[in-house]
Amino acid sequence: MSFTAVEALAIFGAGLAAGTINTVVGSGTLITFPTLLAFGFPPVLANVSNNVGLVPGVLSGIQGYRKELDGQRARMVRLGSASLLGGLVGAILLLVLPQSAFKSIVPALIALAVGMIVVQPWLAKQVAARRKEREAPGTEAGGPVLWFLVFLTGIYGGYFGAAQGILLIGLLGITFSDSLQRINAVKNVLACVVNAVAAVVFIAATHVDWAAAGLIAAGSVIGGQVGARIGRRLKPWGLRALIVCVGVVALVRLLG
Repeated sequence: MSFTAVEALAIFGAGLAAGTINTVVGSGTLITFPTLLAFGFPPVLANVSNNVGLVPGVLSGIQGYRKELDGQRARMVRLGSASLLGGLVGAILLLVLPQSAFKSIVPALIALAVGMIVVQPWLAKQVAARRKEREAPGTEAGGPVLWFLVFLTGIYGGYFGAAQGILLIGLLGITFSDSLQRINAVKNVLACVVNAVAAVVFIAATHVDWAAAGLIAAGSVIGGQVGARIGRRLKPWGLRALIVCVGVVALVRLLG
């Protein structure tokens, strides 16, 4: 599709905002996706072009959080396989199923994620206490169950993607005894894996509006760096409060 200068600037700005919020929390899709719909994009084309455009921004956010990724390679490899498979399944579902079939459960998933963020400090203490009782402080809770839940989150992310980051932070925050900043860094990697594999499927199997995707990509790359600077300076309670606020806004928008 062709754009006026104002429309192009609006899509670029939406990409910048989405890149920023994706790096800090997630849910950037709730900015870019409605923007494309407002300019006349069919829902599936908007979803596909948005996904492809946001991948460079997520990569930018990962680079901004590289220090927080130190020592987390094993986590990323193990859970990254779940995100890879989930993103592949979700992207295929988007191409073969009506969007309403999966989107109907999105509000419930976001509400669950926000609740997980709220109770995360208490649950993390309970998990740490159980580890101490087992005298195995180096082990992490979750195991195959966490892998499967990350896989399901990947399906959701490959299909639609809004608030995927909130879901991941909720899952990882409850199971890992680590700072929220380091958990957020892993979240960015897992979300990137999902978005990237979905983008490959979309590029190979369906039409992408490269003008829109390019504008979103340009904005999201800048936004990824802005988000990394903001997110890394937030105190844990501040980051958690921001996550909850974004989750509530996402829920209201999807139910509205």
